[in-house]
Amino acid sequence: MSVDARAEPSGRWSAADTIAGLLATVSIFTSCVGLAYRPVRLIPFAILLAFVAARMSERQRRLAGLAIAASVICWTIGMTIAVITENPLY
Repeated sequence: MSVDARAEPSGRWSAADTIAGLLATVSIFTSCVGLAYRPVRLIPFAILLAFVAARMSERQRRLAGLAIAASVICWTIGMTIAVITENPLY
């Protein structure tokens, strides 16, 4: 029986897992702020953070996927709100 050298114990979190979770959480928060304040400035940054978090860690892929989905939804709603209310986009 062979043992995978990359396998970690199931209860052990690496620093990359923690940072990826933090980046995904910051991405979700930034997307929500982008709904009300300049979506063209904030939400692309949030999408970039979510992509970095998704690539950084296997354990945080679900949270990073949620962050990407939240960013895209907030982008759409934020741009709609900005255009309808004639607020500046950037």
